[in-house]
Amino acid sequence: MSTDASLYRVVPQVVVSPRDAEEVAATLAAARETGTPLTMRGAGTSIAGNAMGPGIVLDTRSHLTQVLELDPEAGHARVQPGLVHADLQRAAGPHGWRFGPDPSTHTRCTIGGMIGNNACGSRALGYGRTSDNIVSARLLLADGTVVDTSRDLASQGAQAEALAERLGAFVGDRLGEIRPRFGQFGRQVSGYALEQLLPENGRRLDRFIAGSEGTLAVVLDATMSLVREPVARAVAVLGYADMADAADAVPALLQHDLVACEGLGQGIVDVVRSRPGASVPELPPGGGWLIAEVVGDSREAAHAAAQAVAATAGVPHRVVSDVAEQAALWRIREDGAGLAARSLDRPCHAGWEDAAVPPARLGTYLREFDTLLDAHGLGGVPYGHFGEGCVHVRIDFPLAEDGGRGDYRRFVEEAADLVASHGGSLSGEHGDGRARSELLPRMYDETAMAMFRGVKHLMDPDALLNPGVLVDPDPLDAAIRVGGHRAALPRTRLRLVEDGGSIDRAAHRCTGVGKCVAVTQGTGVMCPSYDATRNERDSTRGRARVLQEMLDGRLVDGGWDSPEVHEALDLCLSCKGCASDCPTGVDMAAYKAEALHQRFKGRRRPRSHYVLGRLPLWARLTAPVAPLANASLKVPALARAARTVAGVDQRRSLPRFATWTLRRMAPRLPTDARPDVWVWADSFTDHFSPDGGVAAVRLLESVGLTVGVIPERACCGLTWISTGQLDAAARIVGDAVATLHPYVASGVPVLGLEPSCLATLRTEAEQLVDDPRVAEVAAGVKTLAELLADVPAWTPPDLTGTTVVVQPHCHHHSVLGWKADEALLRSTGAEVVRVGGCCGLAGNFGVEEGHYEVSVAVAEQQLLPAVRQAPPGAVVLADGFSCRTQLDDLADVRALHLAELLAAAR
Repeated sequence: MSTDASLYRVVPQVVVSPRDAEEVAATLAAARETGTPLTMRGAGTSIAGNAMGPGIVLDTRSHLTQVLELDPEAGHARVQPGLVHADLQRAAGPHGWRFGPDPSTHTRCTIGGMIGNNACGSRALGYGRTSDNIVSARLLLADGTVVDTSRDLASQGAQAEALAERLGAFVGDRLGEIRPRFGQFGRQVSGYALEQLLPENGRRLDRFIAGSEGTLAVVLDATMSLVREPVARAVAVLGYADMADAADAVPALLQHDLVACEGLGQGIVDVVRSRPGASVPELPPGGGWLIAEVVGDSREAAHAAAQAVAATAGVPHRVVSDVAEQAALWRIREDGAGLAARSLDRPCHAGWEDAAVPPARLGTYLREFDTLLDAHGLGGVPYGHFGEGCVHVRIDFPLAEDGGRGDYRRFVEEAADLVASHGGSLSGEHGDGRARSELLPRMYDETAMAMFRGVKHLMDPDALLNPGVLVDPDPLDAAIRVGGHRAALPRTRLRLVEDGGSIDRAAHRCTGVGKCVAVTQGTGVMCPSYDATRNERDSTRGRARVLQEMLDGRLVDGGWDSPEVHEALDLCLSCKGCASDCPTGVDMAAYKAEALHQRFKGRRRPRSHYVLGRLPLWARLTAPVAPLANASLKVPALARAARTVAGVDQRRSLPRFATWTLRRMAPRLPTDARPDVWVWADSFTDHFSPDGGVAAVRLLESVGLTVGVIPERACCGLTWISTGQLDAAARIVGDAVATLHPYVASGVPVLGLEPSCLATLRTEAEQLVDDPRVAEVAAGVKTLAELLADVPAWTPPDLTGTTVVVQPHCHHHSVLGWKADEALLRSTGAEVVRVGGCCGLAGNFGVEEGHYEVSVAVAEQQLLPAVRQAPPGAVVLADGFSCRTQLDDLADVRALHLAELLAAAR
């Protein structure tokens, strides 16, 4: 709660999570009595430092999350401030309605937060700002008065009547000053929206509060207007030489009835394309693009409208009517903030994030802005809501370097002057917060600033509500959390290649955009523990914040031994979902492995580390007596004892050892033979699930290939990695690379069967071993789907009429990418139901003591419901041994490996 998605860090005295409006009022009363500041907070996705404060932080997202009323006739919804935008859409959708404004953070941002910032989003061109969609609100004033803007204030008691009189007099005396200064263009969000109090605008107190960032009143609930969900959408993707040229084209396109007109740059697209499994739809030639969205009463009408937009543009273009392809385009745009943060060689920050100028000035502004960046030796990738002149950009401010904060101040001061020279707004939707409030005098004259001070004093005379923001602001370079004080820590064992070997840079990949705390489910994985517990500490963002505090060394001052670090990391499943699903590429699985390594280096470890963390070793030693071991574990007393010794939860079944191994049973090839495919028998396939390996051999032989099983043992070391035994893991994975390299170097494809083992070769191996052979092995070992795609003789079996419920292994999704598998399965004609999320077992995690409940809760998010809802005769597919084990344990279902499914169908 001391940070949001901005540069800033302010530690509160206390966090309050009220359960109803009465508790909100009681909290404010306590703040008033003690003189303690109070700051409202929703999802903590604010980018300007709006949602943090030094006194009480009032958390609305934990409990104040209800749709109180929904009127499907009027198209209105009365909601609590902590309701997540996506949950409002979910409630309104069945009635044919939606909430119009949709910020890129719509899966986690709250309606209260949107009101506080006057958020807009991509479709504000069609649906307006949040303020334009407020019907009424119940407001709690600083003095404890509750007013309902749906009724005349004069009828709501003496205090409400007095407020109405004071506001009326304040505005009435300043009509000539307000009219020429405020409401000059749609994205003038900076400062207070005094134009909303003008008589010609209905003296709308509720809309005036929008954008005030919780500095004037507390929203108890609000009635929002909804819009009809369009029948069809289409987008025209228009290609230009660069972003400035794209901006120049915007005014001509606005003659069309556009719902959105977004700018997208080459840098962001390149970051997406570099991600494993990422998908970027085909774009027309260019270095900058506009995505212009239109709607229609039919797919044909929407397509025709988009064609008309493209004709006006007269540039290379694509018109996209396919819903899935449109969604892929919007995903890039939604992840823009995180993607832009990783688009340059240095970390990029949200220090100058959402300035807006009238659209006719946008192209010129962008060129001058680029000149300003160059003058300061900075880089940034602009994108944003070009149809309304709002530009987002993440800039590589050198905040961690000596003098970096001074450089930051000088740049933003000049940038503010540039925006003002174009008649623009310092903020176009994110609010001023700590980042821009100090700069307001560069945009507004003293008359306007005096009005801001006057209305603040009128409504919050004791300055209790969100101090340091808008009026009497804190310095913009105070409380910056990036750079500055750092604790001394030992060198990491992981090489952290993409972060220059710096755990500080790695942990600070997290900028707080909060995709890991989304409330919507999809085919992604991040973040399974948060999905199960709904505790911020159990999210990727929460864990990253704890690591950042450890690196700072003040709140968390015990380094790697800090209990706060290990409490936060305990429920991390090491799924690596964040490595692909987080826009900034946070890899919490790697950081957890490093934390465990540092914590237990040279010390006694938990029992599970010695048993589960070294499971391939014990499996190999047990192999000669596997039948006896299996029989022994059927004896209840022995099984209980084994679980106790291993640190396994007593509710878990114990895996059965294979009574034969793939390497032992595979036919031996002549020593000089060169097969068409080598099969790598990883530890899990070899000792626990060789059936998948046999099926793979049969399948490949059925298409005329000669198949050999690599006879040497080659373990990837995953279990050692996940338990933080990194020195041993480095030796083991180094040996595996040395073993596999000659086979890869021979030019013969090598098939990997266990996704987690293959993923280890493609990611952790280079983090542990500095050996050029690692990259060759990582590229040379293929998944079954990847391998079959390159086999000319392969033809998919006909599975028409078969439903295949698929649980991609988390590491398959996050590291390997599942596109090849999906294409293969769909080519069979099967009905493919892809399950998102994690199975919940996650190797050793789900069987360890203390993790059972969370493991089951994770499985209940998507996997188990999907299996229960599958039609009779459906096939459940899971390539991961962990996933198959979890399904067997919790659903009594034998899931198949892809090789088994395909081999049985031929």
